[in-house]
Order: sequence, then C-alpha cells, then structure tokens
Amino acid sequence: MLTKLAQAKEKWGGFNTTIDNWFEERKQLLVQYCQLAGLPPFERTDALPRKADIEAFCEILMDYISAGHFEIYEKILDDTDDIALAEKILPKFSDSTDAALSFNDEFASIDENDELNSFDNALAHLGQQLEDRFGYEDELINTLVRSE
Repeated sequence: MLTKLAQAKEKWGGFNTTIDNWFEERKQLLVQYCQLAGLPPFERTDALPRKADIEAFCEILMDYISAGHFEIYEKILDDTDDIALAEKILPKFSDSTDAALSFNDEFASIDENDELNSFDNALAHLGQQLEDRFGYEDELINTLVRSE
C-alpha cells in the first residue's frame, strides 16, 4: 500500500494542495497500520499492540475517513467536469467506511483487560478495505486531474 501511495504522489503530487495534504494523511494512516500489523519495516514484539497504539490508530483512521467524506470528496465533485463518473465511484466507499467504523467501535476504547482475540482478523479485513478505498480515491483524483 505504501508503494501505491508513492506512485500516486509521484503521478499527482503538486497538482493540488488539498490532494497533497490528503496523501500525507494517507501516509500517516498507512504507517500506523503497518506498525499495528507488524508489517515491514516494523515488527510487533508483543502478541498484540499496546492499547495506546490502537487508540492512536483509530483516531487517525476516523480523521482520514471523515476528511474524505466531508471535505475531499465534495471538493473533487465541485472541481470536476465528470460528475457522472465521480458519483459512480462514491458509493464504492461504503464498504471501507463500514469496516473502519466497525473497527473503531470495537477497538478504539478497549480496556487493558479486554481480550483481543479478533484483533488480527479485524485489522487484516480493515487493511483490505482500505486498499480498495485508496484505489477508489485515486480514481477520483484521476477524474479531477483529467477535468482540469
């Protein structure tokens, strides 16, 4: 996912300050995701991440999802000439939004004594949904760039 982000930044970086800031937020989300999952270059030394790390990830996850829905997508729709294509892409975000909200509801305010048996599976599912979402977001950005 970080490789795809780098490719998107290379392709569309500098086009629009809002898009550049969004890419930076995506990078922060991905770095925290990789840390939680213990993906390279990070390693998870404990069986599960610390409560504070999970809470920090949930916070940036909700910020990212909210910014997309309430700031970025509207701006892209306002700035693009291809409204039909953009409106076709927007409904595709619902699965990843639902997955993010479910993950947040389940893990954002866990107690130190809570058992996290489902954490790794939930994180993996969320990761797949985020990867799909990033692809749809890139389609929106491409629509905006083509309309300029």
